[in-house]
Amino acid sequence: MTGTEFPATTAEQWRRLALAALRRSGNATDRTGPEQVDDLLATVTHGGPRIAALHTADSAVLPPVGLPGQPPYVRGARASGGLVAGWDVRQRYAEAEPEALREAALTDLENGTTSLWVVLGGDALPIDALPDALDGVHLTMAAVFLDSGDGCTDAADAWFDLAAARGLDSRQLSGGLGADPLGWRARTGDRTGLGGALKDTASLATRCVAEAPGVRAITVDASPYHDAGGSDAEELGSAVAAGVAYLRALTGEGLSVAAALSQMEFRFAATVDQFATIAKLRAARRLWARVAEMCGAADAGGQRQHAVTSAAMMTVRDPWVNLLRTTIATFAAGVGGAEAVTVLPFDHQLGRPDALSRRLARNAQTLLVEEAHLARVLDPAGGSWYVEQYTEQLAQAAWEWFTTIERAGGLAAALDSGLVADRLNRTWRLRESGIAHRRDPITGVSEFPNPAEEPPPRRPAAAPANGGLPRRRHAEAFERLRDRSDAHQETTGGRPAVFLAALGAPGGSGPRVTFATNLFAAGGLAVVTGSGADPQAVAAAFVASGTTVACLCGTDKAYVEHADPVVAALRAAGAQRILLAGRGDHPDVDENVHVGCDAVAVLTRTLAELGVPE
Repeated sequence: MTGTEFPATTAEQWRRLALAALRRSGNATDRTGPEQVDDLLATVTHGGPRIAALHTADSAVLPPVGLPGQPPYVRGARASGGLVAGWDVRQRYAEAEPEALREAALTDLENGTTSLWVVLGGDALPIDALPDALDGVHLTMAAVFLDSGDGCTDAADAWFDLAAARGLDSRQLSGGLGADPLGWRARTGDRTGLGGALKDTASLATRCVAEAPGVRAITVDASPYHDAGGSDAEELGSAVAAGVAYLRALTGEGLSVAAALSQMEFRFAATVDQFATIAKLRAARRLWARVAEMCGAADAGGQRQHAVTSAAMMTVRDPWVNLLRTTIATFAAGVGGAEAVTVLPFDHQLGRPDALSRRLARNAQTLLVEEAHLARVLDPAGGSWYVEQYTEQLAQAAWEWFTTIERAGGLAAALDSGLVADRLNRTWRLRESGIAHRRDPITGVSEFPNPAEEPPPRRPAAAPANGGLPRRRHAEAFERLRDRSDAHQETTGGRPAVFLAALGAPGGSGPRVTFATNLFAAGGLAVVTGSGADPQAVAAAFVASGTTVACLCGTDKAYVEHADPVVAALRAAGAQRILLAGRGDHPDVDENVHVGCDAVAVLTRTLAELGVPE
């Protein structure tokens, strides 16, 4: 070893050092051995793989990942990088008025958007208004992707008629028709006419192959499974099951396997968990390559991917934080190799986006592509032991879920029997518990909330399709509590409040006062703080606060010295519920609140005690 080199280290040395740290933190005992460190530090994902804390070249034997553009396509479905154009910047439109959609689309196309995702039917744009909405859009320059639910055949006819009316050669068109009858079934629970819908889908695919090879008939949308609370593995496995069902339908109507594969684009959710998103997109390509290989078309198995920033992670409260969430998700989608990315505007959950929110959404992508040069490197995460292991574990878990669906008779049967819903519900309960206990914090909602913040006003958005798998949002439990508090304030003129009894010197009680203030603010509760250790003075301050709920805040030493007499004085002063910030048993304290407690349950009980209606 020369003087400029560090001494070699081993995994066993790391485990011994990690064990010492775990013992100091109280997470391991003297009986815990180094061989147990990996289990203690591993992260268990919601419904997915168990992620180790340490990754080395020897930690796992991984299958070959190939090169970009070659099977198994883990490193990318294409061999060329984004040196010129980057990925497809796709903006979503769910406007009902053709004039509003046209104005927004033309503005976006002039400022960086490269393709349009147009929602049709229902409360969104009528299919017969498509020509007016796309007036001025050069259809041979900007790809258009339709999203019309169960109206795909009518929407496709309108699309091809529009191109013919403009005298365009359909071979010059690019985009997608958005056929996804299984995704529609998952969203709506509609069990009628699937056989006919699959035949219609096959007919659309045959037409595209013959007349418009730049247009894909099918969008395999995995977002219904993500939005219902499913894990990444469940989202991937469900998507593969849908893709296989479409592959059977298309080849059954006479298309070759390669032609059928060319007619599908897959849509996945990109989340603020950047490494999970990177691994998910890489694993998705590996899974689809395996399907293509088993069908004898390995060279045609490069999956076309469209990543959309997760609607489930978006918040109504403090919506500006969504800008950070979507930027991280977009970064992950780019690193993961998505060929098209849609950034939902920060106000997506508030209603129809305005010009500013659309601009911010498209500029997030432009910044990453043009200024950060993110698209210039193919698979930048490739070679990371952590990412490669995560990718493989996710692919294995997703394949297991896919085969479970296949054994149940396919995706349609698994949806109808409740197999899919039951599995996603179990995963959601795990995720819901993590959110409620604030192990999975949501900035601006469960952590660092601002109850006085008012969301920007927006016009109501088009009502989404529902009736099948539920649409869930991670922040919904805390935001319902905030809604209750807001309604109470509108009715009474003031927010429900909790009295904080700060025991001892401010320097000692301060940390737990801050903790309690943040906790109660997550439910829209105000706090009134009284300090000191004299029981009668604290009781008098409590009476003056006008509330019936108190929370003691202080050091463990202060609790030993002052908690019991202060609690007695608060009871005598009319306190109906007394909490204590921290751990430890004290007579007549109703509940302890601490890091890791069920915050949603605590806040729900507190609002009920204060008479705030649901």
